[in-house]
Amino acid sequence: MNQITTQTPAKLKLAESEKITINLGFVDLGQIDLLVAESFYSNRTDFIRTAIRNQLSTHADAVKQVVARKTLVLGMQHVSAADLRALQAARQMLELRVLGLAVIAADVTPELALATIASIEVLGALQASPAVKTALADRLR
Repeated sequence: MNQITTQTPAKLKLAESEKITINLGFVDLGQIDLLVAESFYSNRTDFIRTAIRNQLSTHADAVKQVVARKTLVLGMQHVSAADLRALQAARQMLELRVLGLAVIAADVTPELALATIASIEVLGALQASPAVKTALADRLR
């Protein structure tokens, strides 16, 4: 099997994309290369992104229904230390549910995160300091 790595364009910020790696069989890869050679796509990555977008478009209604049912934040959710301190003062806990990117700010300490974040469910990517991720490991779904 050949491995294809999709890379984000240099002009995009890290927070706007995530790098993934997939393995493809030789026949699938050859067909992609043929379409690229025939100028249907500019490169392998262009083909893969187009295929993914087409599938997401096909299933858009299902995604919307699940997002509504699970009360997920769609897109990006940023959580700062000030946000968590406000929850702590109100004696509330955060249930972070995101489809996209969840960012726990660098100023959030592991202790503050443990005191205020009840659970984390991220379908996409979670950005947080290694210490906060370690502290919350048992709360990640």
